[in-house]
Amino acid sequence: MANSTIKILGIVYFLSLISQGFGQCFSTDIITSQKRTGVTLQGKTEWIVTITNKCSCPVKNVVLNCKEFQSIEPINSSILSIQGDLCLVNAGQPIYKDSIQFKYARDTIFLFNTKSFELFCS
Repeated sequence: MANSTIKILGIVYFLSLISQGFGQCFSTDIITSQKRTGVTLQGKTEWIVTITNKCSCPVKNVVLNCKEFQSIEPINSSILSIQGDLCLVNAGQPIYKDSIQFKYARDTIFLFNTKSFELFCS
């Protein structure tokens, strides 16, 4: 009987460890990568930004730090909405295990960092 109890407790402990990992995401799980497109607009380098969700769940209301971000190339506000020092990605809609892209043009690369997001696990 004691042996069965130990096995059951061991299984419960193992399952609790596994379940803690599900649904946990960190700002480092929202990957922002950039590269030059090879295009120049009004003497400015064009960059393509790819935002990838590496979380186990979809995320929504993804906000990036955009302090002092400017682009001479218009950006579709449903993809990146600039609101002061912050940028809302994908109009706040869920980003599943995929990527969203946009382009901008300026003299130098701009380093976007994830400020916040919400998990959208079902």
